[in-house]
Amino acid sequence: MKRFSLAPASFPAVRLTAVCALTLLLGACSSLDSTLEPGKVDYKSAGHGVSLEVPPDLTQLPSQSRYTMPNNTASANSYQAGQKVTQSTDESSTAANKVGEVHYMRNGDQRWLHVDENPDKVWGQVREFWQESGFLLTVDDPKVGVLETDWAENRAKIPDDFIRNTLGKLLDSLYSTGERDKFRTRVERTTNGGADIYITHQGMQEVYTTPQRDQTAWQPRPEDPGLEAIFLRRLMVKLGASQEAAKAQIASGGTPVNVGNQEGGARLVVVDGQQSVQFQDDFDRAWLRVGLALDRSNFTVEDRDRSKGLYYVRYADPTAEKQEPGFFSKLLGKASAPLPTTRYQIAIKTSAANLNTMTVLKEDGSPAASGDAQRILKVLADQLK
Repeated sequence: MKRFSLAPASFPAVRLTAVCALTLLLGACSSLDSTLEPGKVDYKSAGHGVSLEVPPDLTQLPSQSRYTMPNNTASANSYQAGQKVTQSTDESSTAANKVGEVHYMRNGDQRWLHVDENPDKVWGQVREFWQESGFLLTVDDPKVGVLETDWAENRAKIPDDFIRNTLGKLLDSLYSTGERDKFRTRVERTTNGGADIYITHQGMQEVYTTPQRDQTAWQPRPEDPGLEAIFLRRLMVKLGASQEAAKAQIASGGTPVNVGNQEGGARLVVVDGQQSVQFQDDFDRAWLRVGLALDRSNFTVEDRDRSKGLYYVRYADPTAEKQEPGFFSKLLGKASAPLPTTRYQIAIKTSAANLNTMTVLKEDGSPAASGDAQRILKVLADQLK
């Protein structure tokens, strides 16, 4: 059963009993269990909401000046304007300025877009796409090649039931799916001067933590390849492809690309006394695979140096203890403190036989502690398999 959240932040969420009481009163409790129409998404950003709209465990890391968007400051007016055109990229529009031929590519389980245009021209279109789709951007960094949205709620998962249709907007803000999503977009320059565009999804869900079902916590949920495919299709249309062409390419599975040698996957090893991960691939493919593995994990890429095979990252360890707010902080709606983060370098070295060795270094470039390195490398190795 879907749950309600209550605004303003100084009040607790209305729990299951209140939901059932209200829905029974209107004779429509069972309608809350209706299923989501496949492929239907309608996101509402949590960025300007009250604390109940932003999961405490999902508090964004402190922003840095490198992520500031020049002449592109988000405002309530621009956000509302973006909300009004949420569906435009999917249902009724193609890009006003076509940036080049757009191709839906595949390699194994991986899907991405290839555009016959340089990344500098593509970047602005991709930024507009996410804003038009109902998201705010927390990372907008062409140097690193990453755009990242804030946590947002897919309002399409809330059914248009008797209650909502009868009372309209009066109670609409009380509904909550108990799920939040965010997306990272990686734009990589190809050897022929084009751009490869990857979208990765991260999700969280609110779950009960007590037998009495009176307390909840936010926990990660698996990435959703279906959502990634939906936004790749919509982005194809934004970049100039027709609806029919986009649907046809995705229905066919995309253009197969056989790159790299991924036999055997990634394995944890010790090289010269240092914890490492090794896997077979040419450097170009290895560099990209590690970047996507970072995108799918609790890493924030702050910088990169491809010539040296280095990613400069911040890592938030999900197993670290969080500082919970006190009684009065909770009463005022304050969320948990963000997870502590540490800066590292992720180093990739490729041999003549295309054997890649990945290690974890401290911020100053010295080897990371064995325990830290092993924990981080295991996370990345799981993503590289």
